[in-house]
Amino acid sequence: MTQRNDEALAFLQSRRSRPAKTLVAPAPTRDELMPLLTAAARTPDHGKLEPWRFVVVEKPAMARLADLSESAGIRLGKSDDDITKARSQFELGHLAVVVVEVQKDSPKVPAIEQSYSAGAACLALVNAALAAGWGANWLSGWASHDRGFCQAGFALADNERIAGIVHIATEGPKPPERPRPDLSLLTTWMTE
Repeated sequence: MTQRNDEALAFLQSRRSRPAKTLVAPAPTRDELMPLLTAAARTPDHGKLEPWRFVVVEKPAMARLADLSESAGIRLGKSDDDITKARSQFELGHLAVVVVEVQKDSPKVPAIEQSYSAGAACLALVNAALAAGWGANWLSGWASHDRGFCQAGFALADNERIAGIVHIATEGPKPPERPRPDLSLLTTWMTE
């Protein structure tokens, strides 16, 4: 058994994402972001495929992405509310890390396991940011699933898609606690 880390366990049991719209400046600098990306890159990765990569979106690039999401929404016939919500993710953003899932041919590692690894990288990044004292939120939304937006915004290849957009900045107003799952309803104990 490895040494117990009660502080880390307490953090994980009480962690709380911060809504992206409540994050304020400043965002991490490049030097402050690198340890968070390093932690995210330590995610489980069957076969050592690294089926993900990071695209860091700094404040100056947010306006372009807001405009692209609006254009995509119009092209897709989205409602004004849907377009406004997609735009605001970028208009209000200070810094975001787009975790790009990169599907790789592998005779041993199925595509679904690669997707799980990319998702794990998203959560690891959120947790690293929160542990470092930043506010963080993992978002997606319809725009992040639209090939046109993804290719125009991030030059994604055919074998790539967005696993998540992790916004990181200074925590603004602390959100109220939300109801948590009832583990007795979600847990099955097998004894034989």
